[in-house]
Amino acid sequence: MLKQIRPALVLLVALTAITGLAYPFAITGLAQLAFPDQAGGSLVRRDGVVVGSALIGQSFTDARYFHGRPSATTEPDPKDPTKTVPVPYAADNSGGSNLGPTNKALIDRVGGDVDRLRAENPDASIPADLVTTSGSGLDPDISPEAAAFQVPRVARARDLPVDRVAEIVRQSVRGPALGIFGGPRVNVLALNMALDSAGRK
Repeated sequence: MLKQIRPALVLLVALTAITGLAYPFAITGLAQLAFPDQAGGSLVRRDGVVVGSALIGQSFTDARYFHGRPSATTEPDPKDPTKTVPVPYAADNSGGSNLGPTNKALIDRVGGDVDRLRAENPDASIPADLVTTSGSGLDPDISPEAAAFQVPRVARARDLPVDRVAEIVRQSVRGPALGIFGGPRVNVLALNMALDSAGRK
């Protein structure tokens, strides 16, 4: 019996060592050498201090900053672990809300966002990505249209000329990944950092 089990045990140990240890360590080492920033999480620093990641959105609520897409991520409620509470951009629990288009909670949330955005910029049409969440809930980017929609509010809050803020947005637009994947986009954290560098109120 041991004769039959021994090859299986040897194969199990060998494959565990190869696929569970050697391969991950080798790939991690190569990634650290070839793409150190990406392998380290695409961290964004200001004055040597990490302020976020270029891959994970953040919750900006101050009128002086551009806001990202709504986030549907949640965490367990500290008061009642059987329930969840909204925690925008919770990187350890990414995911969409999974609410259907006829769900009352979704309709109420989107309706409230639309009303707030109409009050902010009544003469402009509201870009869809300012009222819809992404599948991960962590999207760090918005469309150039969503950024342009927010220009008047940010300019007012910072007492800056609208043209100056619009130019910062234009300079922050990035094209599709590798020139073909996705559409033009604006990283909200990078845009807000550029805005801070341009002049503080």
